[in-house]
This record gives sequence, structure tokens and C-alpha cells, in this order.
Amino acid sequence: MPISIPGKVVVFDYGEVISFSPSDSDRQAILSIARVPEESFWPPYWQNRDALDAGTLSIRQYWLEIARHAGVDFSESRIQQLWIADYRSWLSVNPDTYDVLLALREGGTRMALLSNAGFDFGGYFRHGPMGSLFERVFVSAEMGRLKPEQAIYQEVLDELGIEAGDMIFIDNKAVNIDGAAALGIDGHVFTTAELLRSYLDEKAELASA
Repeated sequence: MPISIPGKVVVFDYGEVISFSPSDSDRQAILSIARVPEESFWPPYWQNRDALDAGTLSIRQYWLEIARHAGVDFSESRIQQLWIADYRSWLSVNPDTYDVLLALREGGTRMALLSNAGFDFGGYFRHGPMGSLFERVFVSAEMGRLKPEQAIYQEVLDELGIEAGDMIFIDNKAVNIDGAAALGIDGHVFTTAELLRSYLDEKAELASA
């Protein structure tokens, strides 16, 4: 059934909302290329992720930082292999969430995407089939800001030409929802597509009342 929420823009996070988390096999593939013990690899992988997603660290610099923290050297070809394996690990889709997106489109509800992600994801978000669902795609690295900074949400509002009360934000991290809520944006912490659908159906009922 279509989901029609007139006067609202539903803004979606990507990772672990539209996509699944990287699988165990994805993670093992990355580790096999890195040839670094798990306990030496994952801490710098995550510690440097915000800088990558904020656009202050290039992809190459990101992998060199991981190597430095792990006490190893990555050749240029290995950096390319690591980037491909890591990038691929995030290219999944939760079909149940995707069905919710399609229901919103069928209902004529405006949608946008806001993701903490590096520059390399902009093309995938915009030019893959999913891109046609969104009137705007916002990538943190391109904005020089990260969720949950209030400035990133304000920029989204300004670019969409709406007020805070006109936006509904969907994200899997409560801290990001709280950051949006500080500006008066309504939001939902994503756990399952079923609960997301129920939440949006309630919003649709209120809008039509």
C-alpha cells in the first residue's frame, strides 16, 4: 500500500537502514587482504572513519593511517584492493526497507538521503537505481560535516526549502536522531522495516486526519 505524507520530507540514512551491515564474510575478506590481526585492524578502521566521512582524510590517507596504527605497510595496490573490498561490503540492500521506500514514492511522499559517508559513495547513491527515489542526496564528506552535528541537519533543511517541522528523519543511531530532534525534527530510530512501516503509516494517518 502507498504511504502518503503530504507536506513532509522523509530523510533516510543509508548504512544499516537501507543497507545491511557488512557480513562476517565481507569482514574476513578485508582482513585477508590487509594481512593484519583483527585486534590491530578494526580499532584504527573505526577510529579514522569519522575523518574519512567528514572529507578531511582521503581514501588513501585513511588506509595509510590504518597501516600506521597496525605497524605495517600497505602497498598502493593493496590499498586499492582494501578500498574495493570495504566499499563492496556496504553495497547491500534490505529489501523490506526498499519496499517502504517504494511505498512512499507511490504515495507521492518527498524523500531525501543523508548519509555519513565518504566522497566515493556520492556516485553510487545518486546514479544507481536507488538514486531515482530521492530528490536530493546529501553525503557528509561533501558537506564537511557529520551527523549528529546540528549544522548538517540545518543545511539539509535549507537545501530542501523546508522547516524543521516538515522533516521526518530515519536513522539507525539514536544519537543522530537526537541531534535532529534538537532542531525540532521528528525522527525514528530504525530497527526493523516492519516497525518503520508502522511509524510512517501513523504519520500518514495524522497527515490525512
